[in-house]
Amino acid sequence: MYQHVLIPYDGSDEGLRGAMHGIELASAVGADVHALYVIDLPGVPRALSLRDDEEQLREEYNAYADKILAQIQEVADDHGVVCETARRSGSVADEITEYAEEEGMDVVVMASAYRGRIGTLLGGTTDKVVRTATVPVLTQRMGYDEI
Repeated sequence: MYQHVLIPYDGSDEGLRGAMHGIELASAVGADVHALYVIDLPGVPRALSLRDDEEQLREEYNAYADKILAQIQEVADDHGVVCETARRSGSVADEITEYAEEEGMDVVVMASAYRGRIGTLLGGTTDKVVRTATVPVLTQRMGYDEI
């Protein structure tokens, strides 16, 4: 059924919930996982004062990405699941769908934050991935009691 599971992860509580679901799914079906962190740097034009520290900002984002991808790698290892990690820069939803297609993923597993009892079912990024991905997308929504 599934051999390659893409888990986009941003380090948030809801992201961890989605990652855990993806890792458990992969463990159950004998699949491997690809954990992906997308760096979404502020766009241009930007204030001149911000341009001076852009390299430092990139280094901080990359260090954070390394830290949270290592966390997912550890969780996957604990579940006996092979995990490959990757980092990309750009629009989060676009990079997730492009990675899924380019790397031959069978499914994307991600979470969505609670958006209120009357709010939309999915978050902005999750909604866009669901609408634009060429592979199935499983979503794990946080409930009211989990916020």
